[in-house]
Amino acid sequence: MDQILAQASSFITAEQAWAGPILGLVILAESLAVVGLAVPATALMVGIGGLIGAGTLDGWPILAWCILGAVVGDAISYFAGRLLGPSVCHRWPLRRHRPAVARARLFFRRYGVVSIFLGRFLGPIRSTIPLVAGIMMMSQRRFQFANVASALVWVPVMFAPGYAAARGVADLGGFDGEQLLLVVVVALGVSILVTGVIVRLATGDGRRARRRGDARTERA
Repeated sequence: MDQILAQASSFITAEQAWAGPILGLVILAESLAVVGLAVPATALMVGIGGLIGAGTLDGWPILAWCILGAVVGDAISYFAGRLLGPSVCHRWPLRRHRPAVARARLFFRRYGVVSIFLGRFLGPIRSTIPLVAGIMMMSQRRFQFANVASALVWVPVMFAPGYAAARGVADLGGFDGEQLLLVVVVALGVSILVTGVIVRLATGDGRRARRRGDARTERA
């Protein structure tokens, strides 16, 4: 794995013009159900963050491509779940990963729309949560909101450790350090705001579900 990551970093460094599209495709692949389990995008992003911090790569285009890849990858998994329905869990290749699907289903049932945001940061279920959301017929508006919002936070957070390590604490007083600080502050602010909105949406979903359950109980 270390050798693969080293080769990928070397290739991206040599082909800087293609660094953004390549990383976007890698992250898109990691966001796909099942496929994402075999793609080490997170470790690669930490390494690329170091290259950005060292000034080898231009960070803003790469940031944009990676966010786009994360959003599109989750959207593909979501629509696959909506189109194929629950039967997809019993087909190849998902039938070989039933424990992962079961964990994602339980996580989704517990947290609802919040799971889309939180699941982005949880490696074992990250690529499966959007598929489960589609299978469970989550509202597309709510899914896409959580999808985009989580990608906007997740990508900078994944780059930040490598970037900070490359720059060094003593070098954070210059222009690049201000850029990093801006990214971190914006990411934290967006995270707090979006989490609050998503929690309110999830609370509303839970209340509506309880009301539907109470109504069914009264009719019975």
